[in-house]
Amino acid sequence: MFSALALPNYRIFVGGSFISNIGTWMQRVAQDWLVLELSGGSGLAVGITTALQFLPMLLLSPYGGLLADRFDKRSILRITQAWMALSAGVLGVLAITEVAVTWHVYLIALLFGVGTAFDNPSRQAFVNEVVGPKHLANAIGLNSATFHASRIIGPAVAGLVIAAFGSGWAILTNAFTYAAFIAALALIDGSLLQVSQRPPRAKRQIREGVRYVMGNPEILLVMCVAFFVGTFGMNFQMTSALMAQQEFHKGAGEYGILGTIMAVGSLTGALLAARRRTAPRGRFIVKMAVLFGVVLIISGLMPSYLTYALSLPITGLIALTTLTASNAAVQLSVAPQLRGRVMALYAMVMMGGTPIGAPILGWLGELFGPRWTLLAGGGLTALGVLATALLLARRQRLNIVPVLTPRPHFELRDR
Repeated sequence: MFSALALPNYRIFVGGSFISNIGTWMQRVAQDWLVLELSGGSGLAVGITTALQFLPMLLLSPYGGLLADRFDKRSILRITQAWMALSAGVLGVLAITEVAVTWHVYLIALLFGVGTAFDNPSRQAFVNEVVGPKHLANAIGLNSATFHASRIIGPAVAGLVIAAFGSGWAILTNAFTYAAFIAALALIDGSLLQVSQRPPRAKRQIREGVRYVMGNPEILLVMCVAFFVGTFGMNFQMTSALMAQQEFHKGAGEYGILGTIMAVGSLTGALLAARRRTAPRGRFIVKMAVLFGVVLIISGLMPSYLTYALSLPITGLIALTTLTASNAAVQLSVAPQLRGRVMALYAMVMMGGTPIGAPILGWLGELFGPRWTLLAGGGLTALGVLATALLLARRQRLNIVPVLTPRPHFELRDR
């Protein structure tokens, strides 16, 4: 489960990431809470903020992937980390000085998303250079584990800081935590990195990545599943903020606790994924994604704050199992010289769909109540994944056949 930690460079990398991610989760909680305060509790305003933060992933990720393939990934990461630290610092100061208004948050969320769009492909591809192919599956699981271990700490600390000092101080804290990851990049021993061969400058290199995905049915299936899960299912910060404030009439502290509770399940899923040694099959990813949609619907039906909170670890476990399996399936099957571009496309469909899903779900929550952010999100996730699986099965000339014994399941059979 922890074999990648035997590598000194990976220990440095994951240590810096852990500290930085605590700050990231603090900002995510504080930013949504700040928007609710500034907008008078508007679910649509929270959805717009989320959409603007992830919009650059949809528009710029392919270019981020191309840069990751063609240039030194550590240099790119230094620049993107500094950019995001500056964005967090500005928003934190505006909130602390009580100058912030809703459009300030919109603008800085968009600028923060630009940094993420270029950071994510380089970070994903850099992990392979740090650990090599032998430890890559384990490192992907451990990266998710540390990300969600920080999620146990970050939201809870953010809730306490917001309650005691205000949202601005929680956001400003994130600006300083980026220093940990920048320091880790400086401490990594470059002589131990397994640097991928960089493709020469040429025309239509982004299109080459798209053709690679379209010509690989297994990767295409994973990409489509990731789109529906990311667009309609992975809006937890918005849905929990609305459920805590408007459905259960709780404060910032209780909202922060919800993120921590969910992270317990997410961490468990990530640690289980770290035991994986081979690429997961598309069939497994489809099953988990549909189950994730069903569990979201169940969470939306919970009658009280306590029962809703108790449902979140299961939601987090299934969500992380789905996402980690999807990430590993793509990373372990892609050609090394295309990894940056393909992972950028993965990030684009997984997180770039949020600008579509978050405002829609936020609007539904404002119109019909917070529960509909989960009911509609879960339903659209499950239906979208099933429809995708059926369409791609037809394209491959396969039939999906229901089988009742020895347990109910679906089988793929040639026509």
